[in-house]
Amino acid sequence: MYTLRKKAAQTKARLGTLQTDHGEIQTPIFMPVGTLGSVKAVSQDDLVNKIKAQIILGNTYHLYLRPGNEIMQAAGGLHGFMGWDKPILTDSGGYQIFSLSDIRDLKEKGATFQSHLDGSKHLFTPENVVDTQRILGSDIMMILDECPPWPAEYDYVKESMGLTHRWAKRGREHFLKTDPIYGHKQHQFGIVQGGTYKDLRKESSEFMASLDFEGLAIGGLSVGEPTDIMYEITDFNTDHLPEDKPRYLMGVGTPANLIQCVALGIDMFDCVMPTRNARNGTIFTRNGRVNVRNAKWKHHHKLLDPDFPSDLCRRYNMSYIHHLIKSDEILGLELTSLHNLTFYLWLMEQIREQIKNDTFQEWYPRMMEQVEQRI
Repeated sequence: MYTLRKKAAQTKARLGTLQTDHGEIQTPIFMPVGTLGSVKAVSQDDLVNKIKAQIILGNTYHLYLRPGNEIMQAAGGLHGFMGWDKPILTDSGGYQIFSLSDIRDLKEKGATFQSHLDGSKHLFTPENVVDTQRILGSDIMMILDECPPWPAEYDYVKESMGLTHRWAKRGREHFLKTDPIYGHKQHQFGIVQGGTYKDLRKESSEFMASLDFEGLAIGGLSVGEPTDIMYEITDFNTDHLPEDKPRYLMGVGTPANLIQCVALGIDMFDCVMPTRNARNGTIFTRNGRVNVRNAKWKHHHKLLDPDFPSDLCRRYNMSYIHHLIKSDEILGLELTSLHNLTFYLWLMEQIREQIKNDTFQEWYPRMMEQVEQRI
């Protein structure tokens, strides 16, 4: 599935290729988040033709509740349901164990959720999340795990990690004895836990590697810990992951986070930040962040960055974008979301070029500083 093509000098940055039946993915890569089978305010055509998305992400928990497995299977899986013929990764619902802790009950068998839609109760087990992801037909499915909060005591994190390990073994066994439904191959990624405790991270990395997943994710970061700790644990964790498997850092992050974590050996990212922040009026650019709600843009009758390949930058002056966002016009949400995702994928393309040309080690500290500026 994964081919390591090149390693950068003086950093742990890597170039690779992920092969799936729905297409090839060049890494490092960012995956736009389409939780409910839709990347918010962005069409599938724009994802392909403007953003240049190679893979998107869906959420098993939310899609299981609505529209449900029966409708999804009748549609031929998530690809057919949403009219998307490129790769898809689906999360397992593990993050909801963390984020919906007030409406779930955690036991050895699995996690029982109270639906946020109608209050009904549903049991998610390591086995049935594989079954649901077979119905979704994603190219990459994640195991069920528990993501501990930050901060958390050592004993709790260790116990939580043990539960994730037992679930991982059950989920892997079930994956290996079941078959895809729609004729294309599916892959399964394990998730390393252990909080911010390095001995637990090492133990979890070794355990997950022993189950021979097609890829490994680093979970349990970007859950409230300081950025420098996230970097420290990511750096440590990649030292204990196999070189011949893709490495996915879940739920991260800002443009600077992505650049730094590529330097620490990460291949894959996802985050709601580019679209969520777009809807709140934040525009990410190669020269820094813009808060388009700020009054300074009200009379700015110029393009933001006419040389950047997004409609927002090339066609519309900032006074108009300011007006759309302040007026809650749908077009404003569409333009800012489309721009931010275009920027994230452009940034990953630049990273790949820098690694390819042996210039990443000089380029990335400057670019991190540049994208962190406030315009």
